[in-house]
Amino acid sequence: MKMEVLQEDITTLDVDAIVNAANKTLRGGGGVDGAIHRAGGKAILEECKEIGGCETGEAVITTAGKMPVRHVIHTVGPVWNGGENKEEELLRNCYKNSLQLAVEHDLQTIAFPNISTGAYGFPKERAARIAVETVEQVLSDRPAIDKVFFICFDKENHDLYSDMLKGS
Repeated sequence: MKMEVLQEDITTLDVDAIVNAANKTLRGGGGVDGAIHRAGGKAILEECKEIGGCETGEAVITTAGKMPVRHVIHTVGPVWNGGENKEEELLRNCYKNSLQLAVEHDLQTIAFPNISTGAYGFPKERAARIAVETVEQVLSDRPAIDKVFFICFDKENHDLYSDMLKGS
C-alpha cells in the first residue's frame, strides 16, 4: 500500500519531504506551520522570504533546515467559509501541487499533515476524504512516488484517515 496513516510529530520524520500547512506569507505561524519553522530553524524562513509568498492551493519547496527530512513543501490550504468558495477544489490543489513538486524534485516519500483542519476550520471528515481520494488519484498517475504518509496530530484525524484507507 502506497498510503499510510501515522500519529507522529511531522518534524521528526525521516522522509524525502514533509508538507507544511503554511499561510500565504510563508513566514511561519501556529500549529504545524510554527512547529516546522521552529524545528527547521532560520534557513527555512530565509528561503521563504526569498520566495515571497504562496497563494491558496499552490505549493513551493524549500530546504528543511535542521530537520531529518530533505525538503519542506509549503502549501496554503483554504479557510473554510461554508463550502461555497471553492474550498474543496483549493484543498485538492494543495495535494496535487505538493505531489507535483515531489515528482519534479525526485522525492519518493512525502508526509502530509491534516491541511486546513485546524485554525482554518475545514471539516475534518471532508478534508480527509479529499486528501485520500486526491492522493490515490495522483499516485495512480505518478508511480515515481513510493509512499505517502498522512501524519495526524490527534486521534480523531488518525481514526478518520485509518477508516478511509481501509475503504480505499
